[in-house]
Amino acid sequence: MNITVVGSGGWGTALALVLLENGHQVSMWCRRAEKCQEMQESRENPVLPGVKLPQELALTCDLNVLTQSQVVVLATPSFAVRATSKQIAPYLKAGTVLVSVAKGIEKDSCLLLHQVIEEEIPNCPVVVLSGPSHAEEVARGLPTGVVVASENKEAALLAQDIFMNRNMRLYTSPDILGVEIGAALKNVVALCTGCCVGMGYGDNTKALIMTRALTEMARLGVAMGANKETFAGLSGLGDLIVTCTSMHSRNCRAGIAIGKGTPVAEAVGGKDGTVVEGYYAAASARQLAHKMGVEMPIAEGAYQVLYEGKDPHVILGQLMVRERRSELELEEIWL
Repeated sequence: MNITVVGSGGWGTALALVLLENGHQVSMWCRRAEKCQEMQESRENPVLPGVKLPQELALTCDLNVLTQSQVVVLATPSFAVRATSKQIAPYLKAGTVLVSVAKGIEKDSCLLLHQVIEEEIPNCPVVVLSGPSHAEEVARGLPTGVVVASENKEAALLAQDIFMNRNMRLYTSPDILGVEIGAALKNVVALCTGCCVGMGYGDNTKALIMTRALTEMARLGVAMGANKETFAGLSGLGDLIVTCTSMHSRNCRAGIAIGKGTPVAEAVGGKDGTVVEGYYAAASARQLAHKMGVEMPIAEGAYQVLYEGKDPHVILGQLMVRERRSELELEEIWL
């Protein structure tokens, strides 16, 4: 198939390489002409050092490439999804399958990213691809599993077919809401667990935060219409594990820096060209929780540290002395 990846970051590049390996005709659109030229000359993306870009991978700054594409992979940061969708819409044929691989929630509107894309490009089916998948490992062909979710079954099956190979296993899901919520909120949790590491706490603390944050994610998801079981899958628990426990994770690294005392603005500044998505998602998660009337104390604590300058030691202490609760919230079963 003729496929264009919109965005030339590490994740977009890794997925372009998977598609190329699978025999598709692949182009990668770069926003900045200078970066495009640099990659054309070096055949390498600076964010994936040592990973060579085959000559068959077309690198371009011309959006006209989209006019011939049957599938478009949207691989921009979450904050750029609306602007990019608006920019590419005039070039797309109706029915072009759009695969969104960004993870986040739109600021202010609190829309999930597939909803943003649907607003700007209403005549194309949207698929969300998510799961525990570091770009650095996917680009090197290490075994990886992800999920593709869509309200359009045929579009989800197409996405599964074009990406799946011996190193990349994909599962389908109709629960696009649950997959997107898990994808966005796991970045917030990674900031929290990283912060605990930076403060000098151990594995017990990380496990506590991860487990209870997963409960918060599922609670919000169910309130919004998602399936609770989705959060036990690749886009929930799976992505939470990989993002909270690996130094590949920019969110985890930023959290560690904050825990050690680095000012938040400096820790999430993205000097290396990466984006700390959890910083933006923390504000949106808090807004969504208030809107839906859902209790999310860990997400609230993250917001207070990131946006209100609260001491993370104090916030963790407050979380530890909250009122007594039953883990499963099923105490009535004893009656």
